[in-house]
Amino acid sequence: MTKVTLEIIARHTGLSKFAVSRSLSGKDGVSAETRRRVEAAALELGYRRSRSADPQSEIGIVFHDVDIINSELRHMIQDGVQREAHRTGRQIRLQWTHDVERVAEMAETSAGLILVGPHEKATLDIVRASGVPAVRMGWVDPLEAADHVGGTDHEAGAAVGDYLIGLGHRSIAFIHGMPGYRGRLERYYGLRERVEAHGGIELNQMWFDENDGFVPALRDLQAKGATPTALFCAHDGLALTAVSALLALGYRIPEDMSVVGFGDFSAATQIAPNLTTVKVHGVEMGEVALRLLIERINAESESLLPARRVLLASTFVERRSSGPAPSKPKLL
Repeated sequence: MTKVTLEIIARHTGLSKFAVSRSLSGKDGVSAETRRRVEAAALELGYRRSRSADPQSEIGIVFHDVDIINSELRHMIQDGVQREAHRTGRQIRLQWTHDVERVAEMAETSAGLILVGPHEKATLDIVRASGVPAVRMGWVDPLEAADHVGGTDHEAGAAVGDYLIGLGHRSIAFIHGMPGYRGRLERYYGLRERVEAHGGIELNQMWFDENDGFVPALRDLQAKGATPTALFCAHDGLALTAVSALLALGYRIPEDMSVVGFGDFSAATQIAPNLTTVKVHGVEMGEVALRLLIERINAESESLLPARRVLLASTFVERRSSGPAPSKPKLL
């Protein structure tokens, strides 16, 4: 369906866009008869009024409520959105849900939406059909016409690869934990890219139950002839699991095995040795998402801005859990 713009209403009524805009916004400068003509044409054509006229109108932020792994990141995003809302005088309404009907209600009563997490297709279809401006903070399809704010997962993997190779590691394992997370794959692809560009590096992957599967997975990997001296873990929780298990097995970290995480969440500095990791700027991501949404809300209704992707570069944080490769790999 073609979007009904001020230009279309102007052509339909034979009036100027100025007169149409003043009429629909309730401003003075046009006659009562002109205002009635414009209102009638807008109703006939199916024009959707902009929800940005009132700066106090609420903006909704909807977190998909099933994601234990990223709970700390989500609270950081929430903090960032609320900070920016306070700065700009916007009202925020929060929902933690995956229920399509609840999201539909949010879309109908909000000036705009920020959708965080892996919302289902039915939910995304409802939001698109509502016409409400939205910013996604979850993976989007290739060339999908949706505004998106995220991090630099692929670049982070590449940076970790360069770092570990620079320390002399020639056998590296990437720990996925459980399969099915797009961000983890992007970090692995970035790591693999640098390994392949360098040459002569052995790269292996490990999938396992995150509760108790690390030691059997490492044992199986070594049984196949792989002898990693460095582990890049897809998130800090996996890195903590690896560090704890390795220390219990008599490994010295980083003398026998280097461990790198991802996220730089609170636990990264609460273990010994402190965790080398990649910091994700969750608060800033929330701030940027709201700015992007406000820009979209405030755009003139006839202005069709292209979908935008905003990625906030992560920061590599070196601590004591990583170091030069050992002269001889330690085996279980």
